[in-house]
Amino acid sequence: MSTDSAATLDVQNLFNVKGLVAVVTGGGTGIGLMIAKALALNGASKVYIIGRRLEKLQEAAKASPHGNIIPLEGDITSQDSLSALAEKVKSQTGYIDLLVPNAGIMGPKLRDLSPTCSIDDFVSHAWKTPMSDFTNTYDVNVTGVYYTILAFLALLQKGNERNGGKGWREGGGVSSQIVTVGSIAAFSRKEGASFAYNSSKAGLTHLCKHLSTYFGRWRVRVNVVAPGMYPSEMSTPLSGVKDGTQEGAIDPKIIPETRTGKEEDMAGVILFLAGKAGAYNNGSIITTDGGRIGVLPSSY
Repeated sequence: MSTDSAATLDVQNLFNVKGLVAVVTGGGTGIGLMIAKALALNGASKVYIIGRRLEKLQEAAKASPHGNIIPLEGDITSQDSLSALAEKVKSQTGYIDLLVPNAGIMGPKLRDLSPTCSIDDFVSHAWKTPMSDFTNTYDVNVTGVYYTILAFLALLQKGNERNGGKGWREGGGVSSQIVTVGSIAAFSRKEGASFAYNSSKAGLTHLCKHLSTYFGRWRVRVNVVAPGMYPSEMSTPLSGVKDGTQEGAIDPKIIPETRTGKEEDMAGVILFLAGKAGAYNNGSIITTDGGRIGVLPSSY
């Protein structure tokens, strides 16, 4: 193996995120915080985390001793808020290299219904949910993501202008990217789940595929991470699976890997996509679920 080839294939080259500037929405807790920590602790220059709860964001920023996690209070369902957030990042850096629209909500569920309920029971139960609750799930999970992307798209293009137009990595080869956090719920047909949440994540997944095609003209890539069960504020209520990161904590009929996701699982995915290793990915959907989607009724 040549010296050049050895250097190219070295793990420090493939998963290197040093100098990267990222924005992570919903970065104060759960998967968003896992992603922010993975980037910040591995040399990212700045990781802006966005959320509505400033105290949570400020606490999350302490996860990195390097002072490179920067909390920004804001609301992704407000165009005015998104514009202000993008302007603040622009004034401080002038560009970003990675956008992670992660913020999301679960939406109304049908957990109280028996699997053998009648049509009348189903309609009566579902009808009690106001339309606004169902629609609000889309407001955050789809519309909010789309407008977040619009707000930061020009800054991603500026990121591509770094290093002589070759992207953020010294020597080039890694173009700007959007990595949206979807869910395996986009593919699940499991009874008792949230029709609003599952269908919104399916819509989000297709939106990102569509955008990856359209944004190709600007070399802004769009990929999706579709997690299964990771410890978060909304994961247990959604699936009914209790958190358990230890091997054997979960029945293999529910998750073949017998555990929920860990920080290192999510870190591995984001460091792959953000670095040289994932530079050829565009329009990809990467599941990280311990095999859960394989034991669910699903359309993957």
